[in-house]
Amino acid sequence: MVALKNLQAGESVDYNGVHYALTENIPAKHKFYLHDEPSGTNVIMYGVLVGKTIKNVTAGSRVSTENLKHASGAYDYRGVNYQWKSPDISKFRDSHFLGYHRSDGRVGTANYWLFIPTVFCENRNLDVIKEVLQDELGYSVTEKYKSFTRDLIITMQEGTNTEAPAIPFLPEAYKRSRVFKNVDGIRFLNHEGGCGGIRQDSTILGKLLAAYANHPNVGGITILSLGCQHLQTTELMEGIKNLNPGFDKPVYVFEQQQSHSEEQLIQEAIRKTFEGLAKINQCDRKPAALDKLCIGVKCGGSDGFSGITANPAVGYCADLLVALGGKVLLAEFPELCGVEQELVDRSVNESVARKFIGLMKDYEASALRAGSGFHMNPSPGNIRDGLITDAMKSAGAAKKAGNAPVADVLDYTEPATSAGLSLVCTPGNDVEATTGQAASGATLILFTTGLGTPTGNPVSPTIKISSNTALARRMPDIIDIDTGSIIEGEKTLEEMGEEILSYCIRAASGEITPKAVLLNQDDFIPWKRGVSL
Repeated sequence: MVALKNLQAGESVDYNGVHYALTENIPAKHKFYLHDEPSGTNVIMYGVLVGKTIKNVTAGSRVSTENLKHASGAYDYRGVNYQWKSPDISKFRDSHFLGYHRSDGRVGTANYWLFIPTVFCENRNLDVIKEVLQDELGYSVTEKYKSFTRDLIITMQEGTNTEAPAIPFLPEAYKRSRVFKNVDGIRFLNHEGGCGGIRQDSTILGKLLAAYANHPNVGGITILSLGCQHLQTTELMEGIKNLNPGFDKPVYVFEQQQSHSEEQLIQEAIRKTFEGLAKINQCDRKPAALDKLCIGVKCGGSDGFSGITANPAVGYCADLLVALGGKVLLAEFPELCGVEQELVDRSVNESVARKFIGLMKDYEASALRAGSGFHMNPSPGNIRDGLITDAMKSAGAAKKAGNAPVADVLDYTEPATSAGLSLVCTPGNDVEATTGQAASGATLILFTTGLGTPTGNPVSPTIKISSNTALARRMPDIIDIDTGSIIEGEKTLEEMGEEILSYCIRAASGEITPKAVLLNQDDFIPWKRGVSL
C-alpha cells in the first residue's frame, strides 16, 4: 500500500475493513507490506511481480532496498483474445486542432526550421548561427539572464552590495517580437556522432536525422557538413527520400571543405535560411481532426506517486486519443520490464507480439553481456522516493499507455504508421527516449515527473505533468499540468485524463505554449544502440 502522506510508527491504517498497524515510519510515496512473509516471497503490485523479499518482513513495515530485490515474471506469446472497452469520447467527438498540413497527409502541431549537422565537427558553427538567429529573430530565452548579468556588472562597477534586480521574462511579449509569425522556432540538432566510432553508429544516426527532417513539425532544413565524415550528405538525403519519396520541404546544404572560409559558410547558411524561413512563414494553421495527433508518453524523475496519479491519468488521455483514431507512442523498453506479459497479451496479433518479445529479449541480453541489466534501472532519486525495483517502476510507468490494444511495435527510428498504441524501442534515459519518440513521429510528448525534470525535445513540444502538487508549486516554471488533485480526491483519473487531452488540443493549436518550449529545452541525444538503460 502507498502512503499518501508521512505516516508514523504506531499509527493504524484501515482499508476495506482490514486494520494495518505500522511498525515503522512510512514516508509519503513509500509503501508498506500488507502481510507477514518469509524471505523469498513474491511481492505483487499493480497485479504483477515486482520483486522478492530477501529477508522476513512484517505487515506494516516499509518496503525498501534492504528487504526487497528486483524480480519479474517470464513472458511469451499465448494467443490471448484481448478485449478492450474504449472510454466515452462524446466530449471530444467533434473537436479539432489547428495544425500545419503537410503534403504527405500528416499534420504538424508546430512549424520549425531545423539545422542538422552531419558530424560533430559542425557543432561550433551551429552554435554561432544559433546565437545569432535565436536572438535576432525573437526566439531567445536568454535575454532575462543577459539583463541580470548587465545589472550585476553595473552593481560591481558602482561598488554597491545590493543585488541586481531580476528582469521578469514575459513569454507573450517574447512571442510578439518574432520576425516570422508562422515559424514557431529554429531548432538545432547538435550531436557527437557522424564520424569515428563504428560505421553502424553513423548509419543509425543518418536514419535518426532523416526522421527528424521528415517530421511533420518541421517546415524546412539547413544541413551543415564537413565533407570527409562517415555520414555523407548524399546518404542523409537518400534516407530522407526513402522515408518520404514525395519530400518537398526546402533543404539547403553547406559543406565546409568546399567553402572559402568559415565566415563565408556561416553567412551563406544564414542568408539561405532566411529565404527558407520566408517560404515556410507562408504556412497557416488549419483545422485537423484529432486522429491526426501522434502523442508520445514518457516519464522521468518518477516517484512513488507516478504510478497512481500522473501516469494513469496520461493513460486515460491515451485511451481517449486511440478511441478517436489517433496515435500513441510508449517507449522506454527497460521500463517495461515486468509488464511484458500484459503487453504481449494486448497485442493485436502474433506478429506484433513476437516483434516486441524479440526486441525486449535482445535488449536485455545486451545489457547482461555488459555486466548490467534492467534491474539496475532505478536511479537514486527513484529509490529515495519509493520506487524500489525496476519492475515496480515499470509497473507504474506502463500505466501511461492506458489499456488500448498494442497495434504495432517499432524499432528505433521506425515511423509510426498504424493508428492506436505503438511500442517504440528506446532506452529509459529521458532524452534518448524522447529523441526516439520524436523520430517515430510524435507531434506532442506528455512527460510525467514526480521529482522535476527540465527536459524537452527540439521538434516535439513537450508537456510536463507533475505527479504531486508539492512539485508543481516548487517548480512552476517547468510544470504545465498538476495531477496532485487525484491524491486529494478532488478529481478522478478520468477527469484528469480529459483535462490533459484538452490541454494537448490547445497546445497542438498554438493557443498555449508548454513550459519546455518557452524555456528552449531542446534536448537531443541519439542512441548508439549500445547499452543504455
